[in-house]
Amino acid sequence: ANTLHIMGWEEVQALFAGLPSLMAPGALFIAYGSFNYDGDFSSDSNRIFDGWLKARDPRSGIRGFEAVDALARAQGLELREDAAMPANNRTLVWQRTPLPNG
Repeated sequence: ANTLHIMGWEEVQALFAGLPSLMAPGALFIAYGSFNYDGDFSSDSNRIFDGWLKARDPRSGIRGFEAVDALARAQGLELREDAAMPANNRTLVWQRTPLPNG
């Protein structure tokens, strides 16, 4: 999903809270987009993009990786991949924790 930056933080939280009811054990959730790491923008273009997002909707903006990962972990998702993509984007892949013995 390339949507976390255009959603309000409350909607991002609601999305992750709803994932366990939608995902079978072992299923993947994939997020694509720009993320900040340790509170820092990965590029000047991401800083400009974040300003543009917030100008059109103050609730939107580039999300912090650590905060998003914490939401995922709280719902039983484990980060499997954090891959660099073109234009300072990332692909983040979480997997719902498989059931024991499964």
